[in-house]
Amino acid sequence: MAHFVIMGCGRVGLSLAHTLDNSGHSVAIIDQDDRAFRRLRSSFSGRKVSGIGFDRDTLRRADIENAYAFAAVSSGDNSNILATRVARETFHVRHVVARIYDSGRAEIYQRLGIPTVATVRWTADQVLRRILPEQALAGDYRESSGRLILSEVTLDEGWSGRPVADVERLAGVRVAYLTRFGEGMLPDPGTTYQPGDTVHVMMPVDRSDEITRLLATAPTTEVN
Repeated sequence: MAHFVIMGCGRVGLSLAHTLDNSGHSVAIIDQDDRAFRRLRSSFSGRKVSGIGFDRDTLRRADIENAYAFAAVSSGDNSNILATRVARETFHVRHVVARIYDSGRAEIYQRLGIPTVATVRWTADQVLRRILPEQALAGDYRESSGRLILSEVTLDEGWSGRPVADVERLAGVRVAYLTRFGEGMLPDPGTTYQPGDTVHVMMPVDRSDEITRLLATAPTTEVN
């Protein structure tokens, strides 16, 4: 099981904290207002940390050094993006996501390689898909025989700049589409993977674990 740090104990933060806690993960949730923690159910076993989410000492009290992922889901765009950058750049947390209400600003941060969620109908599930890769294994679509599944996968940063065709050849999958800066796009043979892209692939169900592990590591094989 992994350790997750959540900034913001509002509706979405609560949903994330309870879902991860239910799954047996270690969770620390940060909020400036102690009263926000009253919304947590009595059975919540995680850590409640009072403080500013982008403050380094606050993050250390949330055990950010051992965090698998960090989600900034407070009501403030500036606080969320600042906290996410501190988590990634200071504490080297690989899996981060920031809640951004302004879609224009979200695009800028996506270009910096910081995954954001900036949709009108914003849900906790969208965050889970970015900080908990196995959440995608339920799949967006299964064809009628049950042998193939369309799922969102997480790529290691080492895939950056590599053609999407390399992903297909090395993993034995078909890239159905990418989401880049909040917009879907169909890849062509020259399309390359960029940090912040969300990749959706069609793959055999019986190889989903193998493929997920393969894509979560840097590629070591050159494709001719």
